[in-house]
Amino acid sequence: MNHFHYHNGTLHAEDVSIAKIADAVSTPFYCYSTATLTRHYRVFAEAFPPGSLICYSLKANSNQAVISTLAKLGAGADVVSGGELARALKAGIPASKIVFSGVGKTDPEMKAALEAGIYQFNVESEPELHALSQIAAGMGQRAPIALRVNPDVDAKTHAKITTGKSENKFGIPWRRARQVYADAAKLPGIQVAGVDIHIGSQITQLSPFEAAFAQARDLVLALRADGHQIARLDLGGGLGVPYDADAPAPPLPEDYGGVIRQVVGDLNVQLIAEPGRLIAANAGILVSRVIYRKTGEGRSFLIIDAGMNDLIRPALYDAHHDIIPVEARAPGSTLHKFDVVGPVCESADLFAKDRALPPLERGDLLAILTAGAYGAVQAGTYNTRQLVPEVMVNGDQFAIIRPRPDLDMMIGLDKLPPWLKT
Repeated sequence: MNHFHYHNGTLHAEDVSIAKIADAVSTPFYCYSTATLTRHYRVFAEAFPPGSLICYSLKANSNQAVISTLAKLGAGADVVSGGELARALKAGIPASKIVFSGVGKTDPEMKAALEAGIYQFNVESEPELHALSQIAAGMGQRAPIALRVNPDVDAKTHAKITTGKSENKFGIPWRRARQVYADAAKLPGIQVAGVDIHIGSQITQLSPFEAAFAQARDLVLALRADGHQIARLDLGGGLGVPYDADAPAPPLPEDYGGVIRQVVGDLNVQLIAEPGRLIAANAGILVSRVIYRKTGEGRSFLIIDAGMNDLIRPALYDAHHDIIPVEARAPGSTLHKFDVVGPVCESADLFAKDRALPPLERGDLLAILTAGAYGAVQAGTYNTRQLVPEVMVNGDQFAIIRPRPDLDMMIGLDKLPPWLKT
């Protein structure tokens, strides 16, 4: 469920007209719903046993207002860079609720996390384990860690967002896990605390989770038999969201939670989860305006003012996003098939192909749905296009939470070398 709906024929975010926001900030822009973020976090958290730590994955959407909203609800944070660590702390998430994932943690990033006193490092390789131990020991600390173990489970998702297969770059091979834990226990700067597993993103079936969690259960029991005190089990994230209203719906969080209880519920561990997309995706839309309606050889195009630099998922993953007009059309209105494209000089700048839509015209507003995750965070300035504003709605209020940068600011980031100055 999200809180974008039609009222008196106009799309609203909660109680605010999208057309009103467009008049105030111009297009394109991202719009986020506080009510949706809140509901999604609570529904997910309630699916887990008491005492679980729900660490919102910042890579999905790292705007300070989004993080702060979730921090006030009690969320922790899953971060994958020093920059995300700084964002989480600044938004009010305590270090004691932060886990640090990612395959390429640098020495300065690990030192900053140790100085902050984060809850856990999810260690992804043996070289990282030894580097972390050296840094922590040099600071007079022992870093709490869970080894991310790769279970070689097919998540049945897009190849570019699967992370639990043996050919992926993530984690330690399953067959090496017990030996690496034995090595970790001997390192002076390491405190073995738990096990970490994460098999991918946008997973729409429960069976891959069940298989991975069963392996994690076996590993926890084996490690305890080896003498390790395993008190935490990080199950990662990855539960999918409904991008396409006509496709089968992904499992509900309560069903996901049921699998967790069934498979690992008796292990007497603190469970950690890292949802990102599930919290943020349906909480956001990308609003754009039609620049031109163009008829080509056997095709019709809607050229809009949002581009692949603003939302790269369709170009990067062939991802589907539902698209709707901001001004509702009468039931039974004739639909036409359009390619919805942006102004960027790339053939990949395509949001939808042969999409059935009302006959929108120049100046009409449309909304690209389920854009709150992996939208603004992956945006760029290709073609010297400005980053789009981000807006947050709360009831009948809205605020700009990231303004559109002006061109002078963007160009001013470039500095001429001395020999080009006149």
